[in-house]
Amino acid sequence: MQAQKAHSLIGQVYDPRNLVRAWERVKKNKGASGIDGVTIARFEANRDHYLAILHQKLKDSSYRPRPVRRVEIEKPGSNTKRQLGVPTIMDRVCQQALANVLEPIFEPTFLDESFGFRPGRSTHMAMRRIWRQLKAGNAWVVDGDISDFFGTLSQSMLVDLVAQRVADGKVLGLVRQFLQAGVLRDGKFEASYTGVAQGGVISPLLSNVYLHIFDERMSEAGYALTRYCDDWLIVCHSRREAEQALASARAVLEEELGLRIHPDKTRIVHITQGFEFLGYKIKQGKGMNYKKGKPDLYAYPRDRSIEHFKNRVRQITNRRNPKTLEGLLDELNPVIRGWGMYYRRAHVRRLFNRLSRWIIRRIWSWRYKRWRNIGWKRLPERQLYGEFGLVNLLQLIPSMEDYYRQKGYSR
Repeated sequence: MQAQKAHSLIGQVYDPRNLVRAWERVKKNKGASGIDGVTIARFEANRDHYLAILHQKLKDSSYRPRPVRRVEIEKPGSNTKRQLGVPTIMDRVCQQALANVLEPIFEPTFLDESFGFRPGRSTHMAMRRIWRQLKAGNAWVVDGDISDFFGTLSQSMLVDLVAQRVADGKVLGLVRQFLQAGVLRDGKFEASYTGVAQGGVISPLLSNVYLHIFDERMSEAGYALTRYCDDWLIVCHSRREAEQALASARAVLEEELGLRIHPDKTRIVHITQGFEFLGYKIKQGKGMNYKKGKPDLYAYPRDRSIEHFKNRVRQITNRRNPKTLEGLLDELNPVIRGWGMYYRRAHVRRLFNRLSRWIIRRIWSWRYKRWRNIGWKRLPERQLYGEFGLVNLLQLIPSMEDYYRQKGYSR
């Protein structure tokens, strides 16, 4: 049965109310300026002026997105760098306005296997799905990796996939313009003939549209796929099933979608070997507890994530940091809280206890300029957690909340 298409959408995109909603979302997400140098603050100061220009240009079809600014960021624990494309604030607002219109059209078509950048779905929901499958006795995992997904997907195929549900030529033209906007690197323009800018507001939605075919094919074949954007794995009952699942995934991704499975990062593993997904390492063994003599299944932050967190704490508590204690904790607490809240439901009590003590020592070392000092006398742990409000990693663990509340460490 042919899917029903949506018509006359461009008016919804440039509707002033939609543009205001899009701007508020962009402002909330913050971010750096694009090639024109216009910052969030500058756009906010002249919001009505900028939105009026965007409205008129979209209405008379004269809008043209600017090239993205190329930014390279280090991947935690890796020698390689991730290339991001930073659009201008104006282009980000336009992309968000377009996403506001397209998301309700495509979201109902996406499958339960997909979790990345979707309303009401999260990394923790994806992990719970995998956890249930492993607990049910499925011990083999296809740990998959797509090589440079954002840089190699077919733009023409992506536009065709959008066109299966969108009949408005102006909206399709806008999608095509964003894909072909190009990159400005070191003052030189580079055309983009493949891929989608990783860092663009609409890129996550478009990536889900592109990989929806992969979700469908794996579901139809009966494989237990879990996908978060371009990260995916398949939980299987046997090695033979895992080999078949990998062959099927390769056929869809490489032959049908024109992508490439990374030969070194894609593997079939047994749960006793362990695997990493969405920042966690999941394994069965004696790493945590034995129950009745049987190895237990456990989840733990991967080593690279722990080291990345410690490096952030080191940067903030560098002895040359001139801030007051209150200023230091204002910078440090969001880092501790964000990382701790992400991993707090894993098997982390010992890790959190060790890291909490290490953070205290880092603060003492920063305050008194020596690693071995009498900070424990002048600035005791209880005072840091109580009076100054340092976030306690252990207190973030659900089972430990009541304990620390009784000790008076909760704020």
